[in-house]
Formats: sequence, structure tokens, C-alpha cells
Amino acid sequence: MTRPTLKQSQGVPFTRIYSYGAARGDLTVTNDELVGPIDSSDEWIRQRTGIITRTRASVGILAVDLATDAAVEAIEKSGVDPADIDLVIVATISNVQQTPSAAAVVADRVGANPAAAYDSNAACAGFAYGVAQADALIRTGSAHYALVIGAEKLSDVVDPTDRSISFLLGDGAGAVVIGPSDFPGISPAVWGSDGSKAHAVGMNATLIDYREGDANWPTLRQEGQTVFRWAVWDMAKVAKQALEAAGIEASDLAAFIPHQANMRIIDEFAKQLKLPDTVMIARDIETTGNTSAASIPLATHRLLEEHPELSGGLALQIGFGAGLVFGAQVVVLP
Repeated sequence: MTRPTLKQSQGVPFTRIYSYGAARGDLTVTNDELVGPIDSSDEWIRQRTGIITRTRASVGILAVDLATDAAVEAIEKSGVDPADIDLVIVATISNVQQTPSAAAVVADRVGANPAAAYDSNAACAGFAYGVAQADALIRTGSAHYALVIGAEKLSDVVDPTDRSISFLLGDGAGAVVIGPSDFPGISPAVWGSDGSKAHAVGMNATLIDYREGDANWPTLRQEGQTVFRWAVWDMAKVAKQALEAAGIEASDLAAFIPHQANMRIIDEFAKQLKLPDTVMIARDIETTGNTSAASIPLATHRLLEEHPELSGGLALQIGFGAGLVFGAQVVVLP
């Protein structure tokens, strides 16, 4: 019997990011408000992390709400009819429900029904993962326009007495609209994972432990030195590989937008990549904190607001975090 030939969809050769949207938590939390339970000081937090304040969301505001607000701005700026968006990806580790996905809820709220919609759990690399997936799915014809969002309410999973990570974390969401392009606007992703270091960042208990009364509400913890060494050495190599995959040099960049994990890590990145003074470096962590999957789009949104001359330039973005996972690519700024 002759086997019928299956049809294959074929999309466009290139994609690009059309626009960014952002939503930060409505509260500004200073270091002094957090130092008591961890027996620390404003000076200690500033020296170790570069954070002066961080944004957090009030009780009742969820990650899906922040995601919606960021998405609305991105769609309005893109000029794309929300009804034409047929793919919605939300990168998050802080959706308060295992199901339904935040993405399906956001798709409905912004008028993108019946878009394909799903959540992605790749922690601080989640946004870079989402961009890679949207790019690939549009170029294969599985989608036409995509909404990619990094959204977190990490204050829901913070233990105020924890000295390893609690004072780093903030709340917010960043969104982009991705669609067809006449030129390459998103380079091949360099992404991966190292599950052998899964213990380095993650929750201190499971929901089963919590349900059975064997643990308090699960909160985030990290092995600071392990993560710092991995980020500084291994991730600098990934950033260089992303430049090679894009076929450019560091001097070709207009901006460098790393995950906003720690100011010392960002500074070390810049040294190892030998970034010239002409490259703008995102330092949104100073007043937003570490917002995991939201940090790269939030930092990019602020950079474009403060430096509109970056529009059309090349930006290297790299996310890395719990898993351990990482993802990097070069994008053309809208």
C-alpha cells in the first residue's frame, strides 16, 4: 500500500520582536524593610547584590495579573491585532495554580482566543526559552504571531528569614510580540541544562510535604556560592557561544541584557566578554530586584525607554537559573 504524503506547514524565513510591555509590582520595598529577619543591613545587601530597592505586588495581585498588564502594553505597541496572535507562552515559576495555565487565561483576557497557549517552567531562563520557541514555531508555520511573557510574583514564595535568596526577589512581568520579519531578528538559541546541579536553586519542600504537615509553605532557597561560580564562569562561555551562533562580535552589540540575578555577576560578565564602552548594559536589578523569568524583558523595556537610540540595534540576552538551565540569543531591538 502506498502511504499518503502528509502535508507540512511552512512559515516565514525570519522573525523579530515587534514590541515590549512591562508591569512591575505596585510596591517599592527597601533593604531596610527586609534586614531585620535576616539580621543584616542595607549596606550588606547593596555590596553583595547591587540592589537598593525591589518591586513587589500587593496581596491579591497575581503573576497572571502582571502578565496581562505587560501583554496589553506589548500588543498595543506592536500594532498587531490581538485576534491575529495564535501563540501565547508564559514563562513562570509562580503561577498559583498547577492548572489551568496562566497563558490560557492571558490569551483570553487580551483577546487572543483561540490561540495555542501554555506555561513554561525554565526559571530565570524562561523568557529566552520562550523567545526561542516562538521563533521556531513561527518559522515552521505552526504560528503566525506570538506573545511571549515572563511573569513572576516571587514574593509568594519568599521566606523573610532566609539569607540565601529572599532579599533578592521581586515581582513583575515583561512581554513581547514576535512575528514575521524581512530580516533575521532573532539568532539561533544557545540553551541547555545541568540537572546535576539541581540542588543549587529551588524549593525547600514539596507541596506533598506541605499537605502532609511535614513542612511549611515551600519557599525558594539557593546555594549562593555554587550559583555565583556557575553563573560567572559557565554562563560567560554560553554568552560567547551565543555571539558566535549569531555570527557577530561583542563590539557589534548595542546592548547586553543578562538575567538580573546579581550586580556582581553582571559586572563580571562585562569583563569576560570584553564589552566596549559603546555597549549599554542593563542594570535593572538596582531598583526592580531579581524577577526570574521577567527580568530580561523588564530590563530591556526600561533600557529602551531610557535610551530610545538603541532601537534597531543588536542585544545579547542570557537567562540562567534553577534547573540549572540557561538560554541565550541575540535579538534586534524593536
